[in-house]
Amino acid sequence: MGEIQVTYKFRLYPKKEQEDKLLEALELCRQTYNYFLAQWKGKIPSRLELQAQLPKLKAEKPELDKVYSKVLQMVLYQLYSNLKALSQLKKNGKKIGRLRFKGKGWYKTFVYNQRGFKLIKTGKRLDILHLSKIGGIPIRVHRPIEGKIKQAIIKRHNSGKWFACICVERESKPSQRKPKRIVGIDVGIKHFLTDSDGRQIENPRFYGRTLERIMVLQHWLSRKRKGSKNREKQRLKLAKAYEKLVNQRDDFLHKLSRFYVDNYDVVCVEKLNIKCMVRNHNLAQKILDASWGKFLQLLEFKAERAGALVVKVNPRGTSEGLSYENPLRDWISANRIKMRGWGSPNAPAETEPLRELIQVPASSIVEAGSP
Repeated sequence: MGEIQVTYKFRLYPKKEQEDKLLEALELCRQTYNYFLAQWKGKIPSRLELQAQLPKLKAEKPELDKVYSKVLQMVLYQLYSNLKALSQLKKNGKKIGRLRFKGKGWYKTFVYNQRGFKLIKTGKRLDILHLSKIGGIPIRVHRPIEGKIKQAIIKRHNSGKWFACICVERESKPSQRKPKRIVGIDVGIKHFLTDSDGRQIENPRFYGRTLERIMVLQHWLSRKRKGSKNREKQRLKLAKAYEKLVNQRDDFLHKLSRFYVDNYDVVCVEKLNIKCMVRNHNLAQKILDASWGKFLQLLEFKAERAGALVVKVNPRGTSEGLSYENPLRDWISANRIKMRGWGSPNAPAETEPLRELIQVPASSIVEAGSP
């Protein structure tokens, strides 16, 4: 039995005076980050050395007392982590530049670690998240929290919405299922995926469907005067359009991955190198819109927690000898993936002929959550 970390994301509904305090805290965290980044001359200081300079900075800037002390310490921890990551990339032979200063509006989160926050149950639709130096903010806890709360990350989206990411620690309960139900999955562009049981899921193409609206909103944003209130209103409209696009895509991927984890003990998929695949400029936008990488990531995450197994196989040759005109091309590939992942690599894909694939529209997954 080991400990696992899980994060829950909940919407916050701050009042006007609370939002002003949140924005002020974000701005002071941004200034602190930039101040200590400016002190960096090449050698990476230790985290304790950075934190030791905080009292001196607070004496120079009394306004920092408006931010909880642990929050400022986590700002320095973030800077230290960024510097260490950059240093490690350089050691690995990567070409790197320098960390950039955070411009106004580009600092999005601050963290309460261990202390300074409390989740208060009200028994109503909205509970209260009390944050030190800010106050009690209404929060929509739409699902039960399991585990010991360790951290609260307060985040502001570009659309102006506020969220709290509640990080908890709990005991993992690994209980590997017996491999009775096995499926192979072949992802594609024309159809999002085809599985070895004959289902063919429609590609929803969320970006393609909203591209025209995004282009119009971007056009009108470019025509607004910088710094004007009209430009800020137009920027919010564009941010909300992008946020809706991301939410639609995530909803589809979550529901589809949940279906396969709930209904199969072993899921065989291709080990795709998407970074190399998007170098094909003719298909890059369609590949990124399909979000295969995120789907496979969600599939692995949900399978691990449910005791299921995701097997990744070498994609080379899974479509060998199959023409694009063959209506069963993707289904045969899915069966080859299944056999390669959970059977003999040289065994035939399937001896029993399939009469017809089951076409599943994307809307049915979004509405019902199941193919």
